[in-house]
Amino acid sequence: MTFRAVIFDLGGVVFPSPFDAFDEYERTVGLPERFVRSVVAASAEDGAWARFERSDIDFAEFCRAFEAECAAAGGDVDAVELMRGVTTGFAPRPAMTGAIRTIRDRGLQVGALTNNWAATGDRTEPEGPADLGFHTVVESAIEGIRKPDPRIYHLVCERLAVTPVECVFLDDLGVNLKPARALGMTTIKVVDAHDALDELAGHLGFSLAVD
Repeated sequence: MTFRAVIFDLGGVVFPSPFDAFDEYERTVGLPERFVRSVVAASAEDGAWARFERSDIDFAEFCRAFEAECAAAGGDVDAVELMRGVTTGFAPRPAMTGAIRTIRDRGLQVGALTNNWAATGDRTEPEGPADLGFHTVVESAIEGIRKPDPRIYHLVCERLAVTPVECVFLDDLGVNLKPARALGMTTIKVVDAHDALDELAGHLGFSLAVD
């Protein structure tokens, strides 16, 4: 198979996972392990997290709603402090940025497909996705749809002028990989960044090792 594009998730793939910040917050305030992510998962598409990523609500509304969801689940969460932890020190992984450059240099299209939220005063990424060399960046907060909605996968393909079967898609969450596979994309679940890039190199037929 000859691929024409590689599409990267951002948080958990190119950047650190927000789950790391969830874990640190839980340790700091004494919440049970995986409490925050369990609230996010249980609330699904109608919950505060999903609505915030679609820009259905603003930051203040998100904080109120998310704190209420956490309280209903039996935990006291300061949403402002939690999100400050998610966005502090959010530097990209050098192995991933090197791979993006190599893929571009080889003449392939490179896109980002991310569930995120509109910028707030607490969002402090030192380097954003627009700085990393992507040909297009498709963001849930701008488009009003989020993974795993199939429409957002079609949208990134449209902007890269490719078909799904011509793409490799990397994400750290299986729920986001399932619809990509259904559309015909080759998918890679990112657990370890270097292992994922080795798998990607095998699909592309050239090395992505950083010198």
